[in-house]
Amino acid sequence: MLALRPIASAAARAGRGAGALRGATFARTSSASVQTSYRALATAVPGKTDDFLKGASAAVLENLYDSWRRDTKSVDPKWDEYFNALEQYQFMQKGVAGQQDVPLDVGPVTVTPKMLEEHKKVMELIRSYRVFGHLSANLDPLGLWNRPPYQELDYQFWGFTEQDLGRKFYVGAPLAPGDGWLTLGEIVAKLKYTYADTLGVEYMHIQDVERKNWIERKLEQRRREFTPRQRWVILNWLTWADRFEGYLAKKYPFTKRFGLEGAESLIPCIEGVLERASSLGLESAVVGMAHRGRLNVLANVLKKPMYKMFAEFEDKKGIKASVNDVEGSGDVMYHLGASGDRVMFNGKEVHLSLVANPSHLEAADSVVEGKARAKQFWTNDYMHEKHMAIQVHGDAAFAGQGVVAETLMMQDLPDYTTGGTVHIIVNNQIGFTTNPKFSRSSPYPTDLAKGLQCPILHVNGDDPEAVVWAAETAAEYRMMFKDTVVVDIFCYRRQGHNEIDEPMFTQPIMYKKIGKHTPTLELYRKRLIDEKVLDEAEIAAVDQNYLELCEMQYSKSSDAAYESPAEWLKDAWSGMLKPSQLATRQETGVEIDELRALGQKITEIPSTIRPHRKIAQLYQQRRAAIEKGTAIDWGVGEQLAFASLVDEGYHVRLSGQDSERGTFSHRHSVIYDQETEQRYIPIANVKRKPDGMSLFNVMNSPLSEYGVLGFEYGYSLENPNALVMWEAQFGDFANGAQIIVDQFLSSAEHKWYRQSGLVMMLPHGYEGQGPEHSSSRLERYLQLVSEEPHTFPEYTDLDPLSISKNLMKQTQSVNYVVAVPTTPANLFHLLRRQVHRLFRKPLIMLTPKSLLKAPYCVSKIEDFAEGTRVMNIIPEVSPEKVLPDEEIKRIIFCTGKVYYDIAKARDVNAVKDTVIVRIEQLAPFPFHNILLQFRQYPNADVVWCQEEPRNQGAWTFVRPRLNLTFNEAKGREIRTGPRVRYAGRAPSASPATGSKRVHYAELEAFLADAFGRKDDSTWVESH
Repeated sequence: MLALRPIASAAARAGRGAGALRGATFARTSSASVQTSYRALATAVPGKTDDFLKGASAAVLENLYDSWRRDTKSVDPKWDEYFNALEQYQFMQKGVAGQQDVPLDVGPVTVTPKMLEEHKKVMELIRSYRVFGHLSANLDPLGLWNRPPYQELDYQFWGFTEQDLGRKFYVGAPLAPGDGWLTLGEIVAKLKYTYADTLGVEYMHIQDVERKNWIERKLEQRRREFTPRQRWVILNWLTWADRFEGYLAKKYPFTKRFGLEGAESLIPCIEGVLERASSLGLESAVVGMAHRGRLNVLANVLKKPMYKMFAEFEDKKGIKASVNDVEGSGDVMYHLGASGDRVMFNGKEVHLSLVANPSHLEAADSVVEGKARAKQFWTNDYMHEKHMAIQVHGDAAFAGQGVVAETLMMQDLPDYTTGGTVHIIVNNQIGFTTNPKFSRSSPYPTDLAKGLQCPILHVNGDDPEAVVWAAETAAEYRMMFKDTVVVDIFCYRRQGHNEIDEPMFTQPIMYKKIGKHTPTLELYRKRLIDEKVLDEAEIAAVDQNYLELCEMQYSKSSDAAYESPAEWLKDAWSGMLKPSQLATRQETGVEIDELRALGQKITEIPSTIRPHRKIAQLYQQRRAAIEKGTAIDWGVGEQLAFASLVDEGYHVRLSGQDSERGTFSHRHSVIYDQETEQRYIPIANVKRKPDGMSLFNVMNSPLSEYGVLGFEYGYSLENPNALVMWEAQFGDFANGAQIIVDQFLSSAEHKWYRQSGLVMMLPHGYEGQGPEHSSSRLERYLQLVSEEPHTFPEYTDLDPLSISKNLMKQTQSVNYVVAVPTTPANLFHLLRRQVHRLFRKPLIMLTPKSLLKAPYCVSKIEDFAEGTRVMNIIPEVSPEKVLPDEEIKRIIFCTGKVYYDIAKARDVNAVKDTVIVRIEQLAPFPFHNILLQFRQYPNADVVWCQEEPRNQGAWTFVRPRLNLTFNEAKGREIRTGPRVRYAGRAPSASPATGSKRVHYAELEAFLADAFGRKDDSTWVESH
């Protein structure tokens, strides 16, 4: 029966609005008066109403009851059922002492105002447990989390006495299945067991009624009782966790491992999630977690061979041939990831991926989500039923790290959702040496998630069965509603921050408690014996089996082979080459006829779409440019790159703030109907997946750098057959994601052997817009490049093919590529090269702003044609304007937009003894291309010109490399003293001035200096 349960459920939404019943709202309609409340009650379905029982009186119920007595059809059927139940009970209890109030009606069966009031009070008590029960739950294994009793959970607060405990009240299902009646004593006992035992649940903040009712039914129905077989399985999980840590402590007592002691229930929790989710159709999970307990999870959940882990402890991975071995530097054990297939106890097979992570807590959160989203894309899992993410957090990090909020905020966004994540908090109740009251301003570390409507299950880690029940419930909720859920395991950290840390220095009371506290495994073993589920011999067998496994694996570790990077290049990555395998050059040009055909497709707007007048004009101009083969601007070059890759079957994904339109309104990949706002994406129709879904996705991201860049990096890890791009609104803002750049993009391949082809598109350029809209901090990306600047790369010949081979070798050995293209054609080739290469490297690409629509920054269709490719440098393009090669006195090297400023200054001043060379790819440095330039102009001095301040930009990166190449060209050893002269802005703490006047004055000064005319009064300013 559900007659009264909706009333109790309705109590979840108390405290919003006012009226005769305090806090009452019905069907999302406020109650401003008794009459309004009455009408709402009379017409609403109780199971779908808002709270009305936290009122000051029962006047509304009396009016409703009176109406029902006159006509039972005047109210909803469930209210009819409710009042019938009350009258039946009143009939049975007629004449009970103490009911002296005046009846509402005269007749053989009546319901008195006192009865209504008392039932209302019972419902208030039930509501209090649903809202506040977790505050009185027995959650802390150590008993340190002391809170005063919450008075609204005491039946006496609601006016009842001990004598009332035997009285029956109608509460309905699910709290009282059957006839719906329970004594007050039974109600209180069941509420305590449900909401205030070793499990405490927060769910009443959820606005979706269906989700809230589901949790309520799940909790208030009799909690699952595990069978002896299931309890034996839980014992196994717990034994694995405990004995693994004990074995490591015995073998490696002085090695940091960030063990799981005190939080062993994490393993049963993860296993419970996987067991239940796999039975509901889950095929794979992407797992993210920090270092605490990571080795335990690797061994016992992902089933990474323990002999390999023991070999890592003893550094038996193998001696590298050289400290500069391109195979990688590796990382500490508790940062490493793994992947593999698991057969669960239920017989289902699940593929698990644990993402490698740095010690930057929570940095991998959005990486995990991106990888899970990519899995869903590549397997057509659009309903999020086969793949999901599981995130394991520490309590201090979950509350303290901002990327947690950035990642959670993406959970329901159409282009980022993974259909919900199961978050598990290993709540040690401490962060290194900091107590919770000094590390967060909320009662729980999980309170952040309440704002995202996530249910939160707090559970005592010393009750592994409650932990597994919470885990299974979390898995069911995620699989049913495709929504995020949080499991908060209250536990402790038996050791210090690591195994050689002394926690008594700062937490003496806590650690005295911990020292006396019985481990979770021992508590559970005793429980199973006391309840006669297992005997001591059966428990000892579980123990012995695991320890024998550890010994066998340890004996095997002495022969463990070094894990090669090639082991990570499997499945979708099986065609990719590792750094030691030299790749061949891949062509990126496209036949002109094919380009023109693509141009027709990507500029066609259906008649059903009514675009903005200017957008229609833009698309007509694009079509004309492609047809004529001239004046192809940045936006067209970019669109042709995307469309040609989609046409070849590659997936293209572009994400960033305002990326659909483009910050500077140059892209317009998405056309909006001006009447309906219907979206139309021309490139999406070039070619689709077999299931009809688009291969091209462009989306506006949330206002986040750290979270979104991490997401796109994770997305790029899943499959190399995709061009995955993240675009900053301005390159200046990308430093909000510096942790992703430092810990993942620039170093993941070297540390973890994980390749990525992610593209970072960073708008950059000095146009007088001030220090926040000028610089992407090019110098920082170049500083991270893992290239030797003082040794010239070996070569035998300098023909184009040999140069290409040499640069390919350089590229495979560095960590990423940095490019600053200055033509639409070079942009086109850079983007296509990302997926046509036989290996993957991240691409840091600085893109222009003022050049996007500039009439002088265009390309011809022949520059995109078959046989063309990326130009790592662009030599002098106007040889007719300058003297013969031997008479050239100056080579100005530059990169990016400043080229056009230099060229304009040269034209205005009719300078003929200077050539301009653009370095389009800065890293890996094109040594051999530049060597040819030095040989072509043997009598020229060398100038590096940049628009950034001297302590920024590319100067400190190119200076040693240009000097090295200059000496190679001259056939002499490196000498002291400058050979490359600097021309640019002076050193500055700020990237750029905020004054337009100063901006142009600085520009004219360094342009004159570049040409050696700094103090020349005849120099003509060009801007």
